[in-house]
Amino acid sequence: MTVRTAPTHELGAARLRAVRELLDAAFEGDFGDDDWDHTLGGVHAWVEDEHGIAAHGAVVMRRALHRGRSHRVGYVEGVAVRAGLRRRGLGGAVMAELERVIDGAYVFGALGATDDGAALYRARGWHVWEGRLEALGPEGLVHLSEEEGFVLLRPAAGRELPDPAAPLVFDWRDGDVM
Repeated sequence: MTVRTAPTHELGAARLRAVRELLDAAFEGDFGDDDWDHTLGGVHAWVEDEHGIAAHGAVVMRRALHRGRSHRVGYVEGVAVRAGLRRRGLGGAVMAELERVIDGAYVFGALGATDDGAALYRARGWHVWEGRLEALGPEGLVHLSEEEGFVLLRPAAGRELPDPAAPLVFDWRDGDVM
């Protein structure tokens, strides 16, 4: 199993279509155009086999304010493994590459986890953010109470996680903010 990595612009149209098809299938129709947009523009990690894309994930840069400081955050998006290949280590292999990118380029990593994915991330050392979540939206600060308990963080190598006593304020984006 070889995990490949490349920025979005190097994937090419055919591979990007294949990744989108994997994500559409893996999320059973609950992966929209905004979700796809969130997956683009960063670094992708994927595994291919004779049938195409077997596993994929991406890390994109986001900004998060915490205690008056803006942090560069590696936000994980579009993690999926093709049905029939799950629980074989492909997701962990993809995450290992994404975590390597986070360690080299960001202060910490963050992601919004589904119930199915949370166990994988926790087993890899990701922690549920216990503090308040907000976003800086077009109308000002928005409390993201429905996202609390579903966002996980991981410090980059040699760094510490933010203090949950103060809110973590993410940049705004269309669709699901987290």
